Amino acid sequence: MYRILVIEDDSSIRTMLRQALEDEGYAVDEAPSGTAGLQLVRSGNPDLVLLDLRLPDMSGFEVCRQIRASSFVPIIMVTAQTDTHDMVAGLEAGADDYVTKPVVIKELAARIRATLRRSSYTESSGDERIERVGSVELLREQGVVRKSGQEIPLTKTEFFLLCEFADHPNIVLSRDQLLERVWGYEFLGDSRLVDAHVRRLRVKIEDSPDEPQLIVTVRGLGYRLIS
Repeated sequence: MYRILVIEDDSSIRTMLRQALEDEGYAVDEAPSGTAGLQLVRSGNPDLVLLDLRLPDMSGFEVCRQIRASSFVPIIMVTAQTDTHDMVAGLEAGADDYVTKPVVIKELAARIRATLRRSSYTESSGDERIERVGSVELLREQGVVRKSGQEIPLTKTEFFLLCEFADHPNIVLSRDQLLERVWGYEFLGDSRLVDAHVRRLRVKIEDSPDEPQLIVTVRGLGYRLIS
């Protein structure tokens, strides 16, 4: 059974989310603040964190950054529908996905299922072929990416995004294609998810993220990996 940690200060929303998630078959832990949530991340080992960005003791951005400093647990943030800036900032802080308030349980459940599918990737033992993209080495079966011999810490979403580019070198991939193939969203997706994760991936694998040489933008079409 997957365990989900809900970090939300509004007790009525926490109760609603817990009941809905338990109805979906998940075990649920609750935290009313960022501090309590960080403690449960360390002690409870959740499979996914549902994180509200508006918390009483610290911002959800700071909670997200602190989680990412030591864990790759999937994070879905919850933000107000009109807070576009907050949504982008949350993704760039390390969140894997987002939902807007008021939360639609059917949509949330779909996003959780898709996120957990990506995070359930398991390593396999044995030798494997090393794929090279510029100075980046990709070992898919181990879930490892190295640059200049040093392992690069990627989230599972970033890892699968890189794999998708590596599968289609020199081919333009649209944002909709990436949403469907990496996130598993055909209708629920948001192109800003792709843009934020591409920016994060560039920071980790490009020599000069502001002048990318590996994953380039094709204006009006999408992104292309240069091999």
